[in-house]
Amino acid sequence: MASMIPPSRDCCGASWEKYSTNCVSTDSAAKRSRRGPGSSSPRHQPERSRSMSQRLQMLQVARLSRRTLGDAAADVATFIRSTAVAEGGFANRGGRRDLYYTSFALDALVALDALDVDDPHTLRTREWLRSFGDGGMLDFVHRCCLARAWASQPVGSLPDEMRRAIAATFAPHRAADGGWASRRSAPRGTAYGCFLAANAHADLRLDLPNPSGLADSLENLRSADGGWSNEPGQAEGSTTATAAAVATLRSLGRSVPAGIDAWFLARRHPAGGFVAAADAPIPDLLSTAVTLHALDALDAPWREWREDVLDFLDTLWTNVGAFHGSWADDEPDAEYTFYGLVALGHASV
Repeated sequence: MASMIPPSRDCCGASWEKYSTNCVSTDSAAKRSRRGPGSSSPRHQPERSRSMSQRLQMLQVARLSRRTLGDAAADVATFIRSTAVAEGGFANRGGRRDLYYTSFALDALVALDALDVDDPHTLRTREWLRSFGDGGMLDFVHRCCLARAWASQPVGSLPDEMRRAIAATFAPHRAADGGWASRRSAPRGTAYGCFLAANAHADLRLDLPNPSGLADSLENLRSADGGWSNEPGQAEGSTTATAAAVATLRSLGRSVPAGIDAWFLARRHPAGGFVAAADAPIPDLLSTAVTLHALDALDAPWREWREDVLDFLDTLWTNVGAFHGSWADDEPDAEYTFYGLVALGHASV
């Protein structure tokens, strides 16, 4: 396997439920670097009803991956384009056109500055997105992906009335406890559902209804070890659920419990990545990307292991310009390649 890391790297300035973040900007990354790894920032911000866009924050970090990728960034764009479907959109691992993978493919191209909004395929993709209307026939996850995919398109591509119509279809997924869940009329929300709902409203540039109810729902999902789970009363939190909860709370300006940075650092694997659960035998790319995202948001001191993280990411890199999800994963795809860009972006500053 060819290495993605050039010799000069030292000079460089999911699947969330399957494994059961507010992120640093370019400017704040530079400020953190000047402060040093031991510095910390306040855990509380003014509360907001419109969440900060996690998509835009992840994109800002993913763009930084080009510092390390160098010329290999073109290989990543080529891989993503290789998953394009002629009629518009992008394919999943089975070769079928898929909204979920399309949303990741579009964002990967945006991060690489490789999405031509006037390209014939992009125009066909927009027509395909229009065919879903308000997304009412889709499940909750794919409706959120529809909102995310539209967010990658030029402003004005999605009329205001359709933005509001898509958001209206989320209402049945508001849980009785004020959170959000993938299934309708659920008694309680999940960390993943709250994360998706907050992001989708931000992608649609709309206020999130009753953000306090969402925060209360997340409080009920705290695990005994200090993390979060998608179910209440759990002894141990999952890495992805905890990252989702932290990202959602911070995007709404809510406080994050002290010590959560240490919780994430305890999930570090000696090989350089982060694990999905305390007893997981190997690290994986999704857990690594979202953990780094959370740690940088919290100004946590993880950079003494930066070289180990880069080495781990290198083991998941393929010579076709893509990333595997873990050492047990044989096939790269657009989703994990996007998370590879996010993780690499965090490790590139």
